[in-house]
Amino acid sequence: MSAPEVKYTQIFINNEWKNSVSGKTFPTINPSTGEKTCAVQEGDKADIDLAVKAAREAMKLGSPWRKMDASQRGRLMYRLAELVDRDAEYLARLETVDNGMVIRTSRTSMKRGADLLRYFAGWADKVHGKTIPIDGDYFCYTRREPIGVVGAIVPWNFPIPLLFKKLGPTLCCGNAAVIKPAEQTPLTAIYIGALCKEAGFPPGVVNIVPGYGPTAGAAISEHMDVDIVTFTGSVEVAKIIQQAAGRSNLKHVAIESGGKSPNIVFADADMAYAVEVSHNAINTHSGQVCLAGSRTFVQEDIYDEFVKRSVERAKKRVVGDPYDEKTESGPQIDQEGYDKVMEMIESGKQQGAKLECGGNRMAGKNGYFIEPAVFSNVQDDMRIAREEIFGPVQQIIKFKTIEEVIERANRTSFGLAASVLTKDIDKAITIANSVQAGIVWVNIYGVVPTQAPFGGFKMSGLGREGGEEVLNEFCEVKTVRFYFYE
Repeated sequence: MSAPEVKYTQIFINNEWKNSVSGKTFPTINPSTGEKTCAVQEGDKADIDLAVKAAREAMKLGSPWRKMDASQRGRLMYRLAELVDRDAEYLARLETVDNGMVIRTSRTSMKRGADLLRYFAGWADKVHGKTIPIDGDYFCYTRREPIGVVGAIVPWNFPIPLLFKKLGPTLCCGNAAVIKPAEQTPLTAIYIGALCKEAGFPPGVVNIVPGYGPTAGAAISEHMDVDIVTFTGSVEVAKIIQQAAGRSNLKHVAIESGGKSPNIVFADADMAYAVEVSHNAINTHSGQVCLAGSRTFVQEDIYDEFVKRSVERAKKRVVGDPYDEKTESGPQIDQEGYDKVMEMIESGKQQGAKLECGGNRMAGKNGYFIEPAVFSNVQDDMRIAREEIFGPVQQIIKFKTIEEVIERANRTSFGLAASVLTKDIDKAITIANSVQAGIVWVNIYGVVPTQAPFGGFKMSGLGREGGEEVLNEFCEVKTVRFYFYE
């Protein structure tokens, strides 16, 4: 299987393809080879200004988009989902060359993206207000109106699902979008622009501007005509976006910013199953997952055996060509991501953790490939136990009691996800009710259904994506009161 032809590399504004105002381009790199795939138009502040202007025009009262029936908005979204399905194999292959994601995961990502569109399409004509029986001779009701222009800053790790997690509620609530895909992985997002036009969305409703965070991303965050920024990425950038929102127009901000999620294994858990779940919790997509189970807490009774089996599983993981159907993990996203993972592995060794296996560059590979690493004897104050690594590095931490592991699991500034593996329902419920995390799994890891809210506590984010809850982020509530007099 080979990489597909790249069909679109320009900026998409007002249903038209444009070169950047500056005339600049930037390279997108294939992580599997370290080689340039193509040059993409580099948007910056001037291009964001044009995109926001187009989106604002699309949001004017009386425009085709504002006058469109909510049910028709839903039908356009269903049509877009059908087009994603039609081109899913091409999109999956494009994602793999741009992202390094194994082809099986890329295909799953396209299906998930289409499913997200269908879910939110179903909500389009169900976003409504209430009548409220207030005191006195009044008639009172609320309206849920579009918030306006949505600036969506999309990460590189799962480009299509995370794009539609933002675009789905944007469109179903009647807003217009200015989307900045990650500079590492712009190609599938740009292609979605062509599908939006084909689906029949009016000009200006969806605009896609590839570019860099400090230029294009900053322009969205600071723009006086952007009403909300929805961002997925690092805590450091999330803070910059919040500051920019405060300095400009106090725009709404919705954030998902990673985690250091505890995966708690009790002695009564099925050993073979727990080892496999825990292995995949940290190694899926080469560890480049915000909700990865990156702190594996294992009860002391089974700790040594669990470490032994985890090492055996890590050594068997197939890392290599992401187009090979048998491959389980591809490369890290780029040189910067590779260097960070390797630096964290080195810090673990220096601080006294025992590297049981892996942690080296894959021999004979030109891209950013790392052997899956397993650390034992990890202490809570070590960097590898505190900081998000975003790589295939499993830290196995020993604990004694349920009270102890709850306290240690919560001893973090993050709070995105957590899991517990046990046959004891009392332990499962106690953990689920006690850990400070937006998502908790029992006897499984990483299942993120379209219909349920997704988001974190503490520094893992603000607001929720997915489920009915996310609609609140993309609407304003207006209260109307009538007084009846004679």
